[in-house]
Amino acid sequence: MNNPNVKIIEEKLLSDNWYTLKKITFDYRNPAGQWAQQSRESYDRGNGAVILLYNRESQAVILTQQFRMPTYVNGNDTGMLIEACAGLLDKDNAEDCIRRETEEETGYRITHVQKIFEAYMSPGSVTEILHFFVAEYHKDMKVTEGGGAEHEQENIQVLELPYQQALHMIKTGEIKDGKTIMLLQYAKLNQLL
Repeated sequence: MNNPNVKIIEEKLLSDNWYTLKKITFDYRNPAGQWAQQSRESYDRGNGAVILLYNRESQAVILTQQFRMPTYVNGNDTGMLIEACAGLLDKDNAEDCIRRETEEETGYRITHVQKIFEAYMSPGSVTEILHFFVAEYHKDMKVTEGGGAEHEQENIQVLELPYQQALHMIKTGEIKDGKTIMLLQYAKLNQLL
């Protein structure tokens, strides 16, 4: 943290029940040179990785569907969300994480992944940096049924969708997850499918 225009005054722990929520009070010098004190909440859940699995031959993608409580309490009638496979890094590097999560959630053991970029997904309140990957999959890479880790109670449904249908599902609102939309659009812009 090397910004001379920011001086952290206090960090107060509000919750560490699931991840860490802090209230941070700081002085901030604006472009006119005036200092003002501000407070913000910062939610630290660690960094993550996400991947779009695609098959050029069949023009299909692998996505997942699972219940997401925050979407449920914010107007998603069923709470079910269609997403690209993703997970938290924990202590792994991003590539090891996404390989593990891909097999755990989708059942595919992928051999080559390509990192395409990193992004903050909700920088106004969440510290997470998400590492974005793409990888080609083939039927012979399927080693399990997937579905997520039982001890994590994920209950993930694996979806293999025609790529054009997945793109259309953004327009219809069936896909509302930001990281998934970004990956599907990346695939279009870079002619992966």
